[in-house]
Amino acid sequence: MASDILERGDIYFVYRPRVEQEQAHDIEDVQRLFVILQPSGSDRSRRLVIGRKHLPRPDEHERFWGFVDEVASRPEPVAEDLQRRTYETRTQGKRTQRAARPAGEGRYAIVRHGSHTHLTYELEMPAQPGAVQKELTIEPEASYILAVKNPRAGAPAGAGLPARQRADLPGRDQERFEGRRFTGAEPELLDQEGTEFILIGAAHDVEEELDVRLDTEAENPEWADIFRRLHMPREKHPVEPLTKGEWR
Repeated sequence: MASDILERGDIYFVYRPRVEQEQAHDIEDVQRLFVILQPSGSDRSRRLVIGRKHLPRPDEHERFWGFVDEVASRPEPVAEDLQRRTYETRTQGKRTQRAARPAGEGRYAIVRHGSHTHLTYELEMPAQPGAVQKELTIEPEASYILAVKNPRAGAPAGAGLPARQRADLPGRDQERFEGRRFTGAEPELLDQEGTEFILIGAAHDVEEELDVRLDTEAENPEWADIFRRLHMPREKHPVEPLTKGEWR
């Protein structure tokens, strides 16, 4: 079955510790896992939230829900929301959210394969995945079936985003569903904040499954793209999860 590459770019994995947690020691201390996609030849950035705080296991074909949290025409707004912040609450007073930590960097492709769409990636950093990558299920390389949910389709009570937060798709994008609950993840659908999706673990070997090669190259930790392109200064975002696979 022929594969058609719809988009290539840089992919970053970032996690944020729980509120008031000085640092994370394991996945129980993680509040959210983000996947950031930056298409090649564009300044656009998309930040995706993975609902289960780790990626689906390809060999078990797990199915996880997620959504597009933010889309920006430049990376700075996406990075700003990952910085440390302090805010007031009515019941608990001042609360502090620690800065997010980078946990992986690599190359990705969105690939049409038959009747469905895959999100594939291969890591460039860390060179040797550690405890962080193991618990977050960030594999050295992996492929996932990526299906976008129809924002007009119903959902069980308490499942998914509230109706007011779901994407309001332009007519041509809404027509892609043709009345179905799901459709393939065309890149245009991921450019809408509030787009919900299902990520299904498919395979470990991208080239064997899809006959797609990702143009990865070894990264120098001192010049990692995640610090340069995402404007995440290393003095504000602990680097050990990315460079050594160690929890911080």
